[in-house]
Amino acid sequence: MDYRVGDIVKLKKPHPCGCDEFALLRVGMDFKLRCQGCGREVMVPRHKAEKSIRALLKREEE
Repeated sequence: MDYRVGDIVKLKKPHPCGCDEFALLRVGMDFKLRCQGCGREVMVPRHKAEKSIRALLKREEE
């Protein structure tokens, strides 16, 4: 799957705040995600992030 900065993704497990939607802030060897509920930012290794992404909700417009 091709992910880009600005995309909104839905993860399998929710963040402790209860929201399961995250914005992609950085894409590379690591993904930087921002929780859409509380705004907390998390760095996750690419392999783990791709494994936990359930759906691509909103694609960044070109």
